[in-house]
Amino acid sequence: MDKVKLGNTGIEISPIGLGTVKFGRNMCVKYPENFELPSYEELTEILALAKSLGINMLDTAPAYGTSEQRLGALLSGQRDDWVIIGKAGEEFQDGKSSYNFTPDHFKRSLERSLTRLNTGYIDVFLIHSDGLDMDILQKDELIKTMHEFKEQGLVKAIGASTKTADGGAKALELMDVVMATYTKDYIDEKPVLDYALKHNKGVILKKVLSSGHDNNIGDAMRFAFNHKGVSGVIIGTINLEHLKQNVETAEKLL
Repeated sequence: MDKVKLGNTGIEISPIGLGTVKFGRNMCVKYPENFELPSYEELTEILALAKSLGINMLDTAPAYGTSEQRLGALLSGQRDDWVIIGKAGEEFQDGKSSYNFTPDHFKRSLERSLTRLNTGYIDVFLIHSDGLDMDILQKDELIKTMHEFKEQGLVKAIGASTKTADGGAKALELMDVVMATYTKDYIDEKPVLDYALKHNKGVILKKVLSSGHDNNIGDAMRFAFNHKGVSGVIIGTINLEHLKQNVETAEKLL
């Protein structure tokens, strides 16, 4: 797959990225089938296949169980080969999510993520919204802190994983990248994509396959990439055949 520009960040990504929820968490997830967490050997095979198929984008978060820690071990010696999307704001413990959007928490969370991932920087660092996007984005000190991370070289680009159209557009106004939802069955956040296209900002789509509930991969991807404001999509899988199929489908459309 040819790489594409992520808005005006200077970062080049594969149009398909690999989501890593299933690398580290199988509790309280919305997938249609239960699953066991893969072994390190299985994850090594998944990442090797992803790289061979041209994927360079990985999506993780503290809320994804042990995903960060496992990636830190798995990516040893190959950090420069990957664009890592990280997040802060949501924590997952004892089967429950909690949220903290204070600057102090974000500083501690980023430091912890850097340690877990065994890296000196995260490529794209996002606010992991609880859905109250506008309330979060009105926290001036938090947005200032996000920009300070970028100035300090701890992250290359900043943004938010949002859940509303207003929030997504506001995040792009204030920062560089948004992770949004846009499917043929849910177009509420289309204004975010329109804003990104107009202002050369980065948009990465999540839940393109509706958390595994949409089996028509071709139609789902065709719809996603039909909007020119979309830079890339994140699809989570721990199935080698599904990974191959996802990339083959995307290559036919791009």
